Amino acid sequence: MSNSKGSSSLEVSVDAGSYRVSRPENPQQVIDQLHKHKIEIVDLKFTDLPGLWQHFSITLPEVHEGLFADGIGFDGSSIRGFQEIQESDMLLKPDPTTAFIDPVSETPTLSLICDVVDPVLHQPYSRDPRHIAKKAEAYLRQTGIATTCYFGPELEFFIFDSIRFGQDAHSGYYYLDSAEGDWNTGRDEGAYGGGNLGYKSRFKEGYFPVPPHDTLQDIRSEIVLLLMQAGVQVEVHHHEVATAGQNEIDMRFSTLTRMADNVMIYKYICKNVARQHDKVATFMPKPLFADNASGMHCHQSLWKDNENLFYDAHGWALTSALCRWYIGGLLRHAPALMAFCAPTTNSYKRLVPGYEAPVNLAMSQRNRSAAARIPTYSDSPAARRVEFRCPDPSANAYLAFAAMLMAGLDGIENKTDPGDPLDVNIYDLPPEKAKDVRQVPGSLDEALKALEADNEFLRRGDVFTEDVIDTWLEYKKKREIDAIRMRPHPWEFYLYFDV
Repeated sequence: MSNSKGSSSLEVSVDAGSYRVSRPENPQQVIDQLHKHKIEIVDLKFTDLPGLWQHFSITLPEVHEGLFADGIGFDGSSIRGFQEIQESDMLLKPDPTTAFIDPVSETPTLSLICDVVDPVLHQPYSRDPRHIAKKAEAYLRQTGIATTCYFGPELEFFIFDSIRFGQDAHSGYYYLDSAEGDWNTGRDEGAYGGGNLGYKSRFKEGYFPVPPHDTLQDIRSEIVLLLMQAGVQVEVHHHEVATAGQNEIDMRFSTLTRMADNVMIYKYICKNVARQHDKVATFMPKPLFADNASGMHCHQSLWKDNENLFYDAHGWALTSALCRWYIGGLLRHAPALMAFCAPTTNSYKRLVPGYEAPVNLAMSQRNRSAAARIPTYSDSPAARRVEFRCPDPSANAYLAFAAMLMAGLDGIENKTDPGDPLDVNIYDLPPEKAKDVRQVPGSLDEALKALEADNEFLRRGDVFTEDVIDTWLEYKKKREIDAIRMRPHPWEFYLYFDV
């Protein structure tokens, strides 16, 4: 159902052996490709502070080397988390190495991911999430600890048949539906005048079933093929645990900023392919009560001179001391990290016991109830990595990845002890032992308070400026926490209407 016109337009190649993506390296190569393939529309994409892609399109005559050098203007006051109206002029500078043919556009269109520039200072804009990610990578190199940080996020998401919601002064509701939903065993859906076709996934039993339980196999495959056309290498896709269409598509790991770019492409293609099938994709962490939520487990490792610094053949779980210090930094700063890694009020409906959620700030070799885990699928030195399980896909990937790296580096610089590994089911620990295990914040409000109290590690190297942190705190408090705090919840009527 997706556009096939651009499938071979841009010379983007993926080497299946090395997983290296070949993209244009400079503006002239982009311009040459546009003329070669007769592409008339160029789409300029950038990310607002909360993490949603924004865009506008220009025509072929407007694409020249000056565009890449000088940028093109836009109104920054209309973008969430950016400028006030009295200082609204901003610039976008396209990054030629990000070029890809938009695989879901009907009109052949080349997309470029852009950096935001302050036109007065002629400097990268401090609130541009992509710039923050780049600064985190630069700070890593500046420390001399490593040269490269690899990230491999596992994004989960739902594809529903429909979504309705609304809120006003006298009413509020939401209604989700899916042909796979456990609640739909009684509806008429047969082709010949009624009847139910069965094969509904029971709550928490949606992991890995074949069709007809898994109705989204072909849609996921379509998404995967389009991701690869866009230069994003994919490893695996499958149905996830929850009923009603929960999915996971795993991308091959990449460097921090490039991986965040890929996350934006991933979300964009998932949403648009679902829409083309008259369905709707959401990366909201917890859309369903009483079933598993969607996470974004983040695998990460540090490398120097082609050596994985997290590997030690004689260390616990084959990890180096440096790896464990990195984990120590993640766990120490986890409450503050959650302000970026689980940045919505809905995120904390996921982070509760009983739904495979990592609520415990501990490390483990295999235990999925721990916040930091060492995957044991392979003993290869190259495969040794940390999986930080707290983030969810509502996060702005640029900010979340940068914040995790800064926390890990702080752990290395201070040789932070992560504590003893907990290789047991933490939920089954006796109360006297369980009370000693720290837990993630219970709400976005708590996470923001933790960020207010603990942000010095983020400000090193001017990676996160004070202005960015203050803007994030103000935005989240006023636009989200206060907005929800003032609105009655439907369940409150069940609990309190008859008081």
